Amino acid sequence: MSQLTRTELSNLKLAHFLWQVRDRIGTIRLNRPDRKNPLTFDSYAELRDLFRALPYATDVAVVVLASNGGNFCSGGDVHDIIGPLIGMEMKDLLAFTRMTGDLVKAMIGCGKPVIAAVDGVAVGAGAILAMASDLRLATPDAKCAFLFTRVGLAGCDMGACAMLPRIIGQGRAAELLYTGRTMRAEEGHAWGFWNALHAPEALEEAAMSLARQLAAGPTFAHGITKTQLNQEWNMGLDQAIEAEAQAQAICMQTKDFERAYRAFVAKEKPVFGGD
Repeated sequence: MSQLTRTELSNLKLAHFLWQVRDRIGTIRLNRPDRKNPLTFDSYAELRDLFRALPYATDVAVVVLASNGGNFCSGGDVHDIIGPLIGMEMKDLLAFTRMTGDLVKAMIGCGKPVIAAVDGVAVGAGAILAMASDLRLATPDAKCAFLFTRVGLAGCDMGACAMLPRIIGQGRAAELLYTGRTMRAEEGHAWGFWNALHAPEALEEAAMSLARQLAAGPTFAHGITKTQLNQEWNMGLDQAIEAEAQAQAICMQTKDFERAYRAFVAKEKPVFGGD
């Protein structure tokens, strides 16, 4: 997919999901609404490749993972993924599970804030896509389930055992990953999984409003924030404080830092440029 190596992604045409860039906000929609937007081998790979290209995209500041047709994502397609996996040998199975994990790594490493806007179903790999996003909005009827045990697999899929406890706590994550039960929207909001709940007709505008706010901010500094949020998982406190000292010193060399100072002195709102 050499087309994903370019630095402008606004006009990119993709085969397996919808992609649009407007006002520096990239919007992704899985495009099989009749099946509640399941993933296939090809759509997994194309999503991974898009997120891998995003660090170099000069025209995208924020990404919104949106719902489509009243649902977010129903996970891996039963016929296109789960059926074929039954007949694969270990080498091919490991290649597949590494590829799905690479999608999460690419989301974490893309350098842009990712907002999930979840309506309807977000289960299996769909729940993982929401989990791997930086911010998560949902509707009151959204259904999120890490249902891997219900298809005979372990709950440790695509980083769930590492990431979910950090978001909602060890005990709550353990219950969801062992049982595969649906996390109700109000539970997820109370536990901190969902940042906010919105009515279905207001969900996308809420996500886009948040995306516009982030896109208008110091986007270089946002990338540093995302990096530190993820890298500091593996640091002790002394390491984290030193890493943040270095990161902040880098940000103090940006033009956005100077713009903010001059706007403050002039009693104006800063207009950031991302540099």
